[in-house]
Amino acid sequence: MITRTITRFVTALCAAAVIVGTGAGARAQDKLKVAIPQRGAWDAGVAELGLRGGIFKKHGLDLEILYVQAGPESIQALIGGSIDIAAASGVSAAVGTFAKGAPIRIIGSEMIGSPDLYWYVPAASPIQKVSDLNGKTVAYSLTGSSSHAGLLALMAQDKLTAKPTSTGNITSTITQTMTGQVDVGFGAAPFGLDLVEDGKIRIIATGNDVVSLRTRTVRVNLTSVNVLQTRHDAIVRFNRAYQETVAWMYSDPTALKVYGDYSGLPEKIVLRVRNLIPEQSMATDRLEGIDQIMADAVAAKFIPAPLTAEQVKELVQIPK
Repeated sequence: MITRTITRFVTALCAAAVIVGTGAGARAQDKLKVAIPQRGAWDAGVAELGLRGGIFKKHGLDLEILYVQAGPESIQALIGGSIDIAAASGVSAAVGTFAKGAPIRIIGSEMIGSPDLYWYVPAASPIQKVSDLNGKTVAYSLTGSSSHAGLLALMAQDKLTAKPTSTGNITSTITQTMTGQVDVGFGAAPFGLDLVEDGKIRIIATGNDVVSLRTRTVRVNLTSVNVLQTRHDAIVRFNRAYQETVAWMYSDPTALKVYGDYSGLPEKIVLRVRNLIPEQSMATDRLEGIDQIMADAVAAKFIPAPLTAEQVKELVQIPK
């Protein structure tokens, strides 16, 4: 009788352990839907690389990744509730969308400065220098994207009368530039670097040439108010996994192989991309250059006036 009682007790404990373990496993693999622009980019690819490297899984997350043309598309998907996180969105678009009342929050800086951004022309183009952009059509992806804000900042700095032209993603921009539909294309490493190597295009200016972009956050990671409130722990773990992935990308040769497989780029381009984008530019735990961000957003007419300190505090909620 005592033996049967002990057996039943042990069986009950085992069953309870299975139930608890199953619940913990379910919680440990929370799914987050993440939208990412420009498939194959080094900086925007953090989520994909961390997923492939098993880092997000280690933090109890399973990511479902959706690729879009540019940040504004993912912001709209975020507002509509079809995704949980919009990665690598232009900060000006984020500020402007928030100012219009959209329930979005910044949960991390995605890129400080614009070392990856550049403007180029076909090798045979008569355009040789920045001042030659006057009167020319110059590409950017979508209104409100970081490439749009970067172009407007370049034009303001050099007092250019260029004609900003939306061309969609980088692949379609290359086609439109090489066929003469626009005079000047935009690119972001690693895209197009093979064309530079082969002498098919020439770089006219880079993001580093735009002083106002060098020390401020240009792209951010976003979530919605609802997701931040109801899935706060998952967002915290996303940020931890994201930061760990960035450190892995700059310290482990395996990460370069994973990136090469993901992007389809040859090794020499992969190495060039990592050297071009310094690790410190991908610090996620702070938003740099708030005053400059506001000034640029006002100048580019994303917002009529700078956000107040209270509004900034409401918008920027990077989990500690």
